[in-house]
Amino acid sequence: MGPHSRRKFLDNVGRGMLMTGLGASLALDLGVGNAFSKENSPENTALPLGTHADLVRLLQETPADKLQPLLVDKLSRGETDLQKLISAAALANAEIFGGHDYVGFHTAMAMLPALGLKELLPTERQPLPILKVIYRNAQQIQQFGGASKKTLQELHEAEHAAENAPDTNAVGLKIREATRTPDLSKAENLFVTLKGQPSEKMLEALQPAVQDEIDVHRFVFAYRTYGLSKLLGHEFAHTLLRQCLGYCVDVESNMIARKYPFSAIRTVLPKLIDQYKLASVVFGKRDPGDAWVDATSLAIYNGPADRAADVVAAALADGVNPEVVGEAISLASNLLILRQGQGGNEWRTHGDSRGVHSSDATNAWRNMARVMEPQHAASGLIVAAYHSARHGAFPTPAYPTAEHRALIKTTDPVALLNEADDAVRHNDQARAAAAIQLYGEGGHAPAAVLERMLKFTISEDGRLHGEKYFHTVAEEYRTTREAFRWRQMVALARVTASSFGYDRQDKHGTRAPGYEEACRLLRVEV
Repeated sequence: MGPHSRRKFLDNVGRGMLMTGLGASLALDLGVGNAFSKENSPENTALPLGTHADLVRLLQETPADKLQPLLVDKLSRGETDLQKLISAAALANAEIFGGHDYVGFHTAMAMLPALGLKELLPTERQPLPILKVIYRNAQQIQQFGGASKKTLQELHEAEHAAENAPDTNAVGLKIREATRTPDLSKAENLFVTLKGQPSEKMLEALQPAVQDEIDVHRFVFAYRTYGLSKLLGHEFAHTLLRQCLGYCVDVESNMIARKYPFSAIRTVLPKLIDQYKLASVVFGKRDPGDAWVDATSLAIYNGPADRAADVVAAALADGVNPEVVGEAISLASNLLILRQGQGGNEWRTHGDSRGVHSSDATNAWRNMARVMEPQHAASGLIVAAYHSARHGAFPTPAYPTAEHRALIKTTDPVALLNEADDAVRHNDQARAAAAIQLYGEGGHAPAAVLERMLKFTISEDGRLHGEKYFHTVAEEYRTTREAFRWRQMVALARVTASSFGYDRQDKHGTRAPGYEEACRLLRVEV
């Protein structure tokens, strides 16, 4: 699917429009209606929200344009804090959308990155990224139907509970079959048997379904809901991770109804796992060095997808440290940003561009691999490489080219940062990339680059991809070897220059909704 048809398809997934188009009877036969039938089920009750209940209700019931003054007042009075706001927003989002709404799950995926941004800001500006994502959350909740439209309710595990701790892998395979049917009720009844298990076990049980289709959102959504479960604690882990089932079932339902072909990963992955004996792999610790990482990243980037997957599987079987393999995949995804041309429809490298999607997905897989059993970590990294290569390589050279570098007439670090700042404001991707490349080559501190780019990440809409991608770059910079890590910062500069001033429809001349009001309420500079 092309980018526009794909976005429309995913939007339909998120809004349940298929049910109207097919008719209720056929939709229920396909399993589409299951996603919205829970609220009428007598065996279920309202989600337990604990100490977050009052704040959740406020976030669900208050229109976005009236919410920010209330939240800023609560913050100033010490009645809440930013972590509590994000926690309540995550529960408000989960209860209303349950993973079934396109904007809803994008907003959920931006919550933890937004909370992380506050650590890089002066105290008086720290609420800005949190207020931004909550504003967007409130807008979508009201559009979805407000507090009265609750998709998720409590699912009681008593009748489904196993006498002993369930076999996570066996449950995961059964969940995958249920999502393929697609039968959300069956998938949830299986997943609820894991309710008392650690969140890592629940995440592992989701892996067969999450890895069953090549789709950035199911990857990042799984990682971010896991992260939110660690933030809110075990009490809410099942509720947060359960949303992934709704998303997977929605996608499967739409693909069946529209007769879209399923991804070849369903045959490629088990073949590689068997061929390289990765089902019981013991990871090695070998680091083949910079040249190997560079060459492997190019092999993954150039594809094709099944070849990229084979490269990763072979490396893991050969004892290469999964962290090193992850670096190579990350750099391949980064190349999708640096090598994208700039003409016609290729001008936009922000938002849902190939490179940003691939980089965020790879970052999610690297993080999930760090907390899962080796067999799931191995298959996840294979899927990450397949996903990255599936985007297709660009024939153009990487930014910045020699021509781009010639645009910069200074080597002074402050002047280079100012040059990048000005380039962002003029949507000059080439000049922004060149300025940051030269700054990095000068051996200067990356923190100053992040500080300059952060203000734009917060002020611009960027489809809420900006928060996720900023987090991706900051983390991938830290976990990439010195020889290549500045590629991440250069890509951030290019993406930031691409996004400046553009709204969700790529109309120019706007800021993020609610941003200017938040600045006024906090009495900080816009």
